[in-house]
Amino acid sequence: MEPDRQEASRWAAEELSKPVYQDAQPDWLTDLWLQFMDWLRSLNSGDPAIDSGMAVPAIGVTIVVLVAVAILLARPRLNARRRPAGEVVADPSISPAEYRRLAAAAAARSDWRTAVVEQFRAIVRSAEERTVIDPLPGRTADEVAAQLAGAFGSCAKQLRRAADQFDAVRYGNEEATARDHSDMVALDQLLESVKPDFGQRAPDRLALPL
Repeated sequence: MEPDRQEASRWAAEELSKPVYQDAQPDWLTDLWLQFMDWLRSLNSGDPAIDSGMAVPAIGVTIVVLVAVAILLARPRLNARRRPAGEVVADPSISPAEYRRLAAAAAARSDWRTAVVEQFRAIVRSAEERTVIDPLPGRTADEVAAQLAGAFGSCAKQLRRAADQFDAVRYGNEEATARDHSDMVALDQLLESVKPDFGQRAPDRLALPL
């Protein structure tokens, strides 16, 4: 059974006012929504110039279109928000030197995303070889940063930024730059030159693996 004008207006208002659509919509969709609400109010005003027989199907089509657009816009944003940090996947059979070589080769061809990822893995494998942290399958970048900050307290901020950069590039599909890679190299070299202090307390900010 087709809804009347008031029922269709109520359905549209309830559906598109949900936070999932409101939080994700850009400015132009906000304008479209306001125009649509003005149109619905005009339908409910009892204007005899409006043919109700044509208005109800038009409302239904408009609701479907607006909801579809809102879902398409909301989905990638919500997926990005809900995506947990992924595993670092630093292969214990690959040496830190080999990961550094892979990072340098990627940088030479301006593949900065790969360069950043491989350089972070070099940091992880170096820490494992130095027994600063134990090899642990499924460890995330957040966990690496927290554990290493417990041994290299003076580098805690750089470690946090490096972990965020790794996740953004590896799992968030963000671009990387030459500066991002050089910062990762500098952190790797800094950690190599610093003696770990295991008496420091690691931060509590950890993330669960996928």
